[in-house]
Amino acid sequence: MDSEVVTWKREAHGILHVTLARPPANALGTPLLDGLHAALDAAEAAGDVKVVVISSALDGFFAAGADIKQLSTIDAASFAAYGDRMRAVNDRLAAAPFLSVAAVDGLALGGGLELAMACTLRVSGPRARFGLPEVKIGLIPGAGGTQRLPRLVGRGRALDIMLTARQVPAAEALAIGLVDRLTDGDAVKEALTLAGELATASLPAQLAVVRTVDAAFDLTAEEGFAYEADQEQELFETGEAAEGIAAFVAKRRPDFA
Repeated sequence: MDSEVVTWKREAHGILHVTLARPPANALGTPLLDGLHAALDAAEAAGDVKVVVISSALDGFFAAGADIKQLSTIDAASFAAYGDRMRAVNDRLAAAPFLSVAAVDGLALGGGLELAMACTLRVSGPRARFGLPEVKIGLIPGAGGTQRLPRLVGRGRALDIMLTARQVPAAEALAIGLVDRLTDGDAVKEALTLAGELATASLPAQLAVVRTVDAAFDLTAEEGFAYEADQEQELFETGEAAEGIAAFVAKRRPDFA
C-alpha cells in the first residue's frame, strides 16, 4: 500500500516499514507530509502494529528538510498552514499507539532530523549526518527541533548544533545521544532487527515506559515517582502483566497482543 511518495509494507508480525521516496532529497513538502499521514492512518487502522520503521529509498538522504522551493512561493498564512502540517506529523508520530524507529544513513537535516527525533528511537548508518541548519535561511527549527533536541543531547550541545548549523557525523551523534544505535552496515536492516526485538515485549508496558521517561523532563522527582507508581499499578490491573507473570511462572513465551 502507498501514496505517491511514501510506501509502506508489513515486514513481520507487528512491524510496518514506511519508506520515503521523493527525489531528489525527500524534501518535506506537502506530498511527503500527506504520505506520512496516510502511512500513520494505515498503521493505526491495522490495530496490531507495534513498531513502525521509517527509512528512505534515496541513497544519501533520509530527508533533507523543508521544501524550500515551496516556501519561496507562499504567503504568511500558507507558511503557517505548512508549519502546522509538519508539526502535526511529528506530534502524531511521537504520541502514536505504537513505537517507532528511524533508520538513517544519509542526510537528516532540518525537518528530516525533526521527523527522526519524533520517533521513539533512531538507528544510524555510517554515512548519516544530522543537523538543524534553519538559521542559515533566517528561520528556526519549527517542527519540534528546539524542544526535542535539547531533551536528547542537552542545552549546550543543542545550541551548538542549531546556532552553527553544522552537520553532526554518525559517531558523534551516538556519543551525544542523538541516535541510539550505530551500525557499520545497513541501517534499515539494523532498524528492522531492533523492531523485531521491540515487538516481542508488551506494547502497553513499553508505551508506559516512554510516557514515564518523558514525564521526567516536566515533573519534579516526587511527582515523577508518583506517576511511575500509577503507571505500574494501571499495568498490573488492566495491562498485559497477568499474561507476562503467568508466562514467567510457567516458563513459556508470553502471548502478548
